[in-house]
Amino acid sequence: MNKLKSHFRFNKQERSGIFFLLLSIVSLQIGYYFYGHFSEDAQQDALGVDHETQTEIDALKQAALKKDSVKIYPFNPNFITDYKGYVLGMSTDEIDRLHAFRKNGKFANTAEEFQKVTQVSDSLLDAISPQFKFPEWTKKSMQSAVSSKQYAVGRRSDKKGSAPRKGFGEGQQNVVILDLNAATAQELTTINGIGEKLSARILKFRDRLGGFLSDDQLNDVYGLDPEVVERTLEKFRVLKKPDIHKINVNTASAYEIATLVYIQKQVAESIVEYRNVNNGILSLDELSTIEGFPSDKIDRIALYLSL
Repeated sequence: MNKLKSHFRFNKQERSGIFFLLLSIVSLQIGYYFYGHFSEDAQQDALGVDHETQTEIDALKQAALKKDSVKIYPFNPNFITDYKGYVLGMSTDEIDRLHAFRKNGKFANTAEEFQKVTQVSDSLLDAISPQFKFPEWTKKSMQSAVSSKQYAVGRRSDKKGSAPRKGFGEGQQNVVILDLNAATAQELTTINGIGEKLSARILKFRDRLGGFLSDDQLNDVYGLDPEVVERTLEKFRVLKKPDIHKINVNTASAYEIATLVYIQKQVAESIVEYRNVNNGILSLDELSTIEGFPSDKIDRIALYLSL
């Protein structure tokens, strides 16, 4: 018993050592607890994102989604390729109908005509038609057609005995149509809106073309307003078409192609490069895929080109 008691009897120095040992253990435990809690908070703060940063991240995500999505730019629906039609949601039958229509050299000049040719649904037409970009001359031609119809209605009303409408008097009912390709500068200035400057510009443009092949080409004269074109075509029309030597796009040089008014030198060089890479051009519609080519004037350009 005395031996057992001797094992639990400590002097003052030993008791002090034991006390400091226990104090060290407790201190370490407390320090570990606070350190672990602090580290967890710091890790959460490091992984957390403030509102401003999160807003920036969301904006970058939206930008990435827009970049990955297919963006449709304004286009002429007459030149839709198989791939383009697939992207737009057209069926193969609808695309084939359009291509068959185009093989006959015809063009759809309104969204309604496009639907009539392709037979696309109303919902698809509503989705893609806002991006349709028809040539400016088609709008001008439609305006001219409406004016001609109004003119015809006015003449019928005059014949029935009603009072002549302003602009459609007795002296204007028997209008003699003159050949636009033979008109002189002086004759052109008789049209309201055409002075010496514009008449000279029309003749210069006609000379560069080698003569007008279509009435609509008058719309291509720079500075000539649609209303003036309309008034001009009431008195002048293409009655005698000139003999045009067509340019063969598969054999002509870039210089020869660039002689055409509608095609710039850089575009002509791109046509030759495209021709060389693809071993020739099989259809004039292929030209619309070349960067910078004026697709809205393909119908007029086709009058001067051959394969």
